[in-house]
Amino acid sequence: MSMILFAFVVRVRDGLPLSASTDFEHNPELQERKHQLRTISKALGRFPDRGAVKGHQLDIYFTSYEGVSYMTVCHCSLPVDKAFCFLEDLRWEFTACFNSALVSLAARPYPFLEFALEVTLAEVQDDLKIHPPQFITFEEVELSNGISNGHVEPTSGTGQNTRLEPVTAPGVLSLVLNIVCASLNLIRGVHLFEYTFQDDNDSIWNVVAFLLAFTSGICQCHLYVFHSSLKKVKCFTLLSVIILCNLYLLGLRNMWQLAFHISVASLSTVLILSRKLQDKVNDCGV
Repeated sequence: MSMILFAFVVRVRDGLPLSASTDFEHNPELQERKHQLRTISKALGRFPDRGAVKGHQLDIYFTSYEGVSYMTVCHCSLPVDKAFCFLEDLRWEFTACFNSALVSLAARPYPFLEFALEVTLAEVQDDLKIHPPQFITFEEVELSNGISNGHVEPTSGTGQNTRLEPVTAPGVLSLVLNIVCASLNLIRGVHLFEYTFQDDNDSIWNVVAFLLAFTSGICQCHLYVFHSSLKKVKCFTLLSVIILCNLYLLGLRNMWQLAFHISVASLSTVLILSRKLQDKVNDCGV
């Protein structure tokens, strides 16, 4: 069995595939690693120039240089220095054949032919001692893609799963009610703002209270939909702001209206805190 199963060359800025080897293996894990290679290639700008993703039987290695990343899938028994030796030769052969101008102008996938490789192990071993690869997990790659697309917020730590549990029916209800309350606060705040300037009375703090309640309601919706660090602190801070704003507006709202707004905010707080991260079995170790 060959130790190096697949090679892949991509452009870093957009993940455009430039070249790839042909594999004749039908190993399910190899197909999975190839899929992960393509996912990693879309987030290379967020990772170091040299990295690795450990798998069960197959590992991924990559190194980036001058806007091009050289990636490979290798058997786990292949030493790290030999894997990067392969990538280093791949880089030298590729840059000898295709200059940076050709790479920049490439507009379609796989525009370049495959080419031969030679191994210079000693140089790569010395370089690895100076610049060791960073081992990452595939969850970090998924998170980076999520951040780029605006689906998740960045969090501290490595390998942390940030996919929340699916939205429930009560969650949808709380989002709708929160939007209703926020809309009512915005409408009342804008109307009172116009009234304040027309009659020149001292009710600007009522406007501030309405707008603060509006902003807090929108932030509660965001906390429910997206994962965030310090979620508990943010939840109780927003709930406190909404309660205080509504108590300040006691003269402009009756008890039923106050109870409605505070109840919606309380329901949202409970649902935000109860929506946990999804459990997910890691298929890559550090």
